[in-house]
Amino acid sequence: MKKQERQHRMALTLLFTALVLVFMLITLLVVGFLIYLLIRLDVLTGPDHTVISAGRIINVFVLSALVIGAGITFFLGKIPMKPVNKLINQMNRLAAGDYRARIDYGGFWGNHPTVAELTDSFNRMATELQSTEMLRSDFINNFSHEFKTPIVSIAGFAKLLKHEQLTPQQTEYVKIIEEESLRLSRMATNVLNLTKVENQTILTDVSTFNLSEQLRDSVLLLAEKWEQKGLEFVVDFVECDIEANEELLKQVWINLLDNAVKFSPEGGAVELHIGEGPKTLRVSVTNSGGEIAPEHQKRIFQKFYQADESHASEGNGIGLAIVKRVTDLHGGEVFIQCGGGKTTFTVELPKVQK
Repeated sequence: MKKQERQHRMALTLLFTALVLVFMLITLLVVGFLIYLLIRLDVLTGPDHTVISAGRIINVFVLSALVIGAGITFFLGKIPMKPVNKLINQMNRLAAGDYRARIDYGGFWGNHPTVAELTDSFNRMATELQSTEMLRSDFINNFSHEFKTPIVSIAGFAKLLKHEQLTPQQTEYVKIIEEESLRLSRMATNVLNLTKVENQTILTDVSTFNLSEQLRDSVLLLAEKWEQKGLEFVVDFVECDIEANEELLKQVWINLLDNAVKFSPEGGAVELHIGEGPKTLRVSVTNSGGEIAPEHQKRIFQKFYQADESHASEGNGIGLAIVKRVTDLHGGEVFIQCGGGKTTFTVELPKVQK
């Protein structure tokens, strides 16, 4: 650390020390004036107008100092704490992934060399993180787009080969090529969708539509998958309307239902429920089968994170990240609950304002 920087930081320390001394001095002056006033008003004097014992005065002085000092510190302490609170708020934004967070104090605090150094360091860090995030997003977006085209071609040619005269073993190989190619294609599509919603800050194309009908359509779209596993769908809801982006919200239900089908055992059950609160609608998707461990529940909505660390199950850790981001865009919340051999994802969204 340079000598000049040490001097600047020592000056800031002395400034805060001076503020504390000022608070103490103000407290002493106020309490002293209060004692003087009480004596003049004969509150601290006896019947013969003599000042009562020193012990009582000390007690009054200590009690007054505590009460008045606490009050003065509470109200005046906001002045030196204001820049600290601002820094904490911006750091919380940065930690939450909002890389647009910046600090600009201005005025007295902004002119202090140490505060200016802090401001410059924080803003440079935030700028670098934002640039890195943009570079990463652009790379993933471009890579996914370029990656998808040849994969779709491979899947198409594999499908054509299935119509040729092949041995059973060759047919099995072609089937694997087609399935894995389509899986990679779906992953690329999911990455593109995730990048799209991550870069979206304002919810557009909002309309009022029948949420119950959208959920039924989503279940039918996955009919082939859940019928193959012999799953039972337990549906419990009435007709509900919602004001939202219909296309984005459909991705939420498809991802949640697809996960429920994927992780349900053969012959299991998937439950779909809509509950109404005073101002919100809650859509719950429950599947039987294994539960998600508490340590994984905290990270389950992070992109590319998979609770199954062996990656033995189909998936890429993108679907739930899309669910979280789309829910956030709608001003809602998503929760996970596990217990009794079941896993439940609940999406809470604002109701239509009538």
